[in-house]
Amino acid sequence: MVLFLVLVIQKKTHLIRHSSWRDIGHSALLGLLNPFLYYFVLLQAYNVLLAQEAAALNYIWPVVLTLLSIPLLKQKIGWISMAAILISFVGTIIIATKGEPGSLKFENPLGVGLALGSAIFWSLFWIFNVRDHRDEVIKLFYNMVFGFLYTLIAALILGKLQTPHILGLAGSVYIGIFEMGITFVFWLKALKLSETTAKVTNLIFIAPFLSLIIISFAVGERIMGSTFIGLIFIMSGIAMQNLVANKKK
Repeated sequence: MVLFLVLVIQKKTHLIRHSSWRDIGHSALLGLLNPFLYYFVLLQAYNVLLAQEAAALNYIWPVVLTLLSIPLLKQKIGWISMAAILISFVGTIIIATKGEPGSLKFENPLGVGLALGSAIFWSLFWIFNVRDHRDEVIKLFYNMVFGFLYTLIAALILGKLQTPHILGLAGSVYIGIFEMGITFVFWLKALKLSETTAKVTNLIFIAPFLSLIIISFAVGERIMGSTFIGLIFIMSGIAMQNLVANKKK
């Protein structure tokens, strides 16, 4: 709904009917990856892990994106990038083992797997999105339409189709507007207006730490030192990759 209103404001609704069957098929794939599979898996991770753990582990996606770009986009990475990936990986181990990386004992391996799995779906979404040169808003609109259809089918199959509680409905509206709607448009607009993408993309380093603050106040979780330290490792590895990428540019 939010993206449709954006299309109306931008006077781009005519692009909806001008999409080819190939474009629609590509949107069907992207909609399967995100929002359907990404949020289905991520929300399951939040169900079985502490919110701080699921949020921190999900931020490994830039590392996963780099690794998947090697076979899918035929990109080559150097030793510095490999070292950056290793540093970020150590961060995930610290978080998953609650500060005991040497033990390699995961308290909830299923939850860790789900959180990392969501990062894989998110990365695949952006890799396949690179190959789609349509207008960004129309792509997002079709993604959400297909995501809704997949979610409806899953709810019918799983027998979960029911009238949501008011708090659940409020949460769904929040996710629809801020997680999957207007923030995507703002992000794409920021990339276009910025002199360099680095000025905007570097802001991702603020997001995970803000998330921990919000989780602490809104959810009431005590942020563990292992989560904070692990997140520093993850973001340090991502920062190293960004430096390498900027030098190449």
